[in-house]
Amino acid sequence: MSRSEAIKNHFESEAKEFDERVLKIIPYYTEMLDALLLAVPFAEDSSFEAIDLGSGTGTVAKLLKERFPKAKITCLDFSEKMLQIAKGKLQNFSDVSYKSANFLEFEFDPKYDLVISSLALHHLESDEIKRDFFKKILEALKPKGIFYNADVVLASSEKLQTKYMEKWANFTAKNLSAAEVQNNLVRYKNEDMPAKLTDQLNWLAEIGFKEVEVIWKYYNFAVYGGVK
Repeated sequence: MSRSEAIKNHFESEAKEFDERVLKIIPYYTEMLDALLLAVPFAEDSSFEAIDLGSGTGTVAKLLKERFPKAKITCLDFSEKMLQIAKGKLQNFSDVSYKSANFLEFEFDPKYDLVISSLALHHLESDEIKRDFFKKILEALKPKGIFYNADVVLASSEKLQTKYMEKWANFTAKNLSAAEVQNNLVRYKNEDMPAKLTDQLNWLAEIGFKEVEVIWKYYNFAVYGGVK
């Protein structure tokens, strides 16, 4: 079984519990998503095209539709079970479409005003792949289009990263059993490939993004992106 297949199976198996579980393992998850939505600069009554990469159960897409009811949103995820939950969560909203695909292989067509993602892009397997994917996102944006990502990141030094991981373990220990905390760390080591936040900001700028900014950060979690 490939690494991507293992990750897909993991999300398929935990789709029903994901919304409850994510609150237990991601510090200030709601605040992080609030920051992600705050970065979207459009007027609330404007109509624009958006895509949510690794949309999961549709939490971000729902927040986006609640704030921007005229937005047209594509939810993209490789887990059918996650998308089924998203469809239920978004059933009362119009102009929402769903695509089941690996976002790394997805052909962006048409172009978008907004590309947004949360807790997904850190699964890309290497710094080179991440950088190339950022370039693909830039090409998928319309002029003045924006990209923001809420994700797991690495510190700039091993000493800081150790502190980040300690802080994260302390948070999860408040919500999970000792065995579950350990399982979460093992899964992180096996499935997650985060990159240094400072490196990612540099890649975005080098590729051609403007106004590159960190909107929010809490140790090893951050919201960041830029404008085409």
